[in-house]
Amino acid sequence: MVVFIFRYLYYKFIVMDILKLSTDWAKAELFSARIVWLFSIIVLLSAAGFAYWGKTTMARAFVIPFVVAGVLLIAVGIGLYAANKPRITQFEKGYQMDATGFVKKEIERTTKSAGDFNLVFKILPAISIVAAVFLMLFSSPNWRAISIAVILTAVFLMAVDSNTSARNAAYREQLFKSTAL
Repeated sequence: MVVFIFRYLYYKFIVMDILKLSTDWAKAELFSARIVWLFSIIVLLSAAGFAYWGKTTMARAFVIPFVVAGVLLIAVGIGLYAANKPRITQFEKGYQMDATGFVKKEIERTTKSAGDFNLVFKILPAISIVAAVFLMLFSSPNWRAISIAVILTAVFLMAVDSNTSARNAAYREQLFKSTAL
């Protein structure tokens, strides 16, 4: 009887928390996609502003790099959204079919993601450094605008990814805790 009560409480409160934790994580990723889209709109509006009101060569030089950066950010947002929106229902189905297998699979996925973030946090700063060197070496408005747009995009993506990385680590830690019970 005691074992039955323990198992009931375990599944009711601990296991269902894993499903809620997983779906909350996916919903937070969808929020990150919306933040990326919002920033892409700001970058595209900035490009339009430079195109419309820009009188100097430097102002006009920002138009194409900002359009490219805005389109790139839209693509990143679409990728985030497309990868995480289906996960909400997949989490529920996967969890219902095999809760233990689901947790193991999520631990593997979040571990791989942690490795991917380590790579991202080496590549994006390197891109920013190269763009900063270009900014210092080349004085033409086009190269300066390109460098500034690249730095702006890379820094923004690092800000979003640092939040995503921290959320991934916390999620992974909770998954590990659930397997220890």
